[in-house]
Amino acid sequence: MAAGLPALLLLLLAGLTAVNAVSTQASCLHTAREAALAVARGGEGGAEGGRAAPPGAEVSVSIDGDRVRATVRAPVRTLGGRLPRITVVATAVAAVEPGAHEGSW
Repeated sequence: MAAGLPALLLLLLAGLTAVNAVSTQASCLHTAREAALAVARGGEGGAEGGRAAPPGAEVSVSIDGDRVRATVRAPVRTLGGRLPRITVVATAVAAVEPGAHEGSW
């Protein structure tokens, strides 16, 4: 019984960290999708992505021909404070809308 309690606590911390990582991953995917669509429509991707981004996230947007790629990286803090942080990454791609960036390339 005494040996099982630390193992159970470790399993609980790992499970909660996994739930936190999946939640952050979903938020990063939403942010990347919003940023890619905003730039594809002629808007500012960093501003659009920054509103929906999880805390500490980095949003990068690149335009390659007729496609926009938005990548969001966010750290996930593990619940056992001494463990290293996990970084989740999400990428979304959108086609540039016709006439969205006329003359701005």
